[in-house]
Amino acid sequence: MELAPQTTSVTDVIDRRSMGVFQIITVTICGLVLVLDGFDAQTINFLSTSIAQTTHISIKTFGPILSMSLIGLMIAALATGPIADRVGRKWPVVFSMFSFAIFSLLTAHATTRKEFLVLRFLTGLGLGGAMPNVVALASEYMPRRLLPVLVPVLFVGMPLGGMICGFASASMIPRWGWPSVFYLGGILPLVIALILIGVLPESIQFLAARQKNPRKIAMILARISPEFARPDAEIPIGARDKAEKGVPVIDLFLEGRAVGTILLWIPYFMNLLLIYFISGWLPALLREEGMSVSAAARAAAFVSVGGIFGCLIEGPLLKWFGSYTILIGEYALGGALIAALALVPASYVWTLAMTFGVGLMIIGSQGGLNALAANFYPVSMRSTGVGWALGVGRVGSIVGPWIGGTFLLAGWETRQMLLFAAVVAVVAFIAILASKIVRRSASPYAALKSDARPL
Repeated sequence: MELAPQTTSVTDVIDRRSMGVFQIITVTICGLVLVLDGFDAQTINFLSTSIAQTTHISIKTFGPILSMSLIGLMIAALATGPIADRVGRKWPVVFSMFSFAIFSLLTAHATTRKEFLVLRFLTGLGLGGAMPNVVALASEYMPRRLLPVLVPVLFVGMPLGGMICGFASASMIPRWGWPSVFYLGGILPLVIALILIGVLPESIQFLAARQKNPRKIAMILARISPEFARPDAEIPIGARDKAEKGVPVIDLFLEGRAVGTILLWIPYFMNLLLIYFISGWLPALLREEGMSVSAAARAAAFVSVGGIFGCLIEGPLLKWFGSYTILIGEYALGGALIAALALVPASYVWTLAMTFGVGLMIIGSQGGLNALAANFYPVSMRSTGVGWALGVGRVGSIVGPWIGGTFLLAGWETRQMLLFAAVVAVVAFIAILASKIVRRSASPYAALKSDARPL
C-alpha cells in the first residue's frame, strides 16, 4: 500500500465526517490528561501553608517556589514543539506524564526550600510538555467546523483539575497531611501514562505529512471512516496535510499592526498574571484571615469551579456579543469582585460566591483573548500572532506568584494584595477598551476581511 498525492487529504476525511467513537475516545483521553495536568499544576498552591507549617519554611518565601513550575512549563512548551514535529505527538505526551508523575511523588518527600524549588521546576518541565501536544493531538482528530466548540471544552480540563485538587486537599490534608496530595498527583498520572501507551493514537496528520508507515495510517483511517478498511483502499495525502510555516515575529509589528499587537499583549500578560497570582496566593491569604486549611482550600477551589463554567459559556457569549463586549464586561466585573473580596466583610458563603465569580470572569476571559488574537491577524500570520501572545502571557503567569511573595516580604496585608489584583484587572480592561477604540479608527492590523470573524 503506497501513499500517493491526491486532491483530498486525511484532514479532508476528518472534516467531512461526524466524530465517531474512536475520535470521541481519543479527545476524551486528551481531556483527561489536561485534568491531571491542571491537578499537578495547582497542587503547590493549596499546600503551601501546610508545607510552611511542617517544614518551617516561611510562607513569605514561597513566591519563587510557586513560580518555578511555571518557568519549567514555559521552557518545556517551547522546547517540545520542535521535538514533537520530529517524533510525533504521542510519545512526548507519554514521557511528559511520566515525568510530572515521578517528580510529584518525589516532592512528597521534600523538606527544604531548595528541594521544593528544584522539584517544582522539574515537575513544570513535564507539565509544559504535556499540554500543548495533547491539545494539538486532540485538535487533529476533530473536524475543523467543531474546533471553536470543542477546543474550549477541552480546556475545561485545566480548571477542573484545579478544582479537584482543591477539594482533595481540603479532605486529605487534615487526615494524612500535605504529602498525600502529592502522592495522589503522582500515582494517577503514572497509571494513566501506562494506559496511554496502548490506547492513545499518534496524530494521523503527523503520519500523513511525513508519508511514513502507511499501514498505521490505514488502521487509524479505518477506525474513522469504514471505507478505508478495504485492502485496496488508497490512503489520501494532500497539500492540507503539509505543515504550515510560520512568519517572522517582526511582521506582527509591520503594516500598522504594532499598536494592535501591543494592546493585545497587555491583557494576555495581565490575565495570566492575575490567574496565577490569585490561584497561587488565595489559599494562603484566606488562611491569614483566619480560615482553616480545609475552608481556605475549598474557597480557593471555587475559583476553578467558576473557571469551568466560564470556559463552557465563553464560546456562545463570544458568538452572540463579540469578543470586545464580553472581555470589557469580564474584566470590569472581575476587578469589582476582587475589590469586593478585599473591602467588604463577608460570610464564608459570600466568599465562595465571590471567588466563583472571579474564576468565572478571569479564567473564562482567556478564551475571549484567544478569539481576539485570532482575529487580529490574517491567516498567513495567525499562528505566529497567537503563539507569541500566549508566550507573553506565560511571562505574566511566572511574574504573578513571584510578585505575591515580594509583597508579603514587604509586609503587605491581604487587603492590599487583593486590591493590587483588582488594579491588574483594570489595566486589562483599559487595554481591551483602547484596542476597540483604535480598531474603529484604523484597522490595518486587523484580520483580512475574508478571514474576519465577529468581534
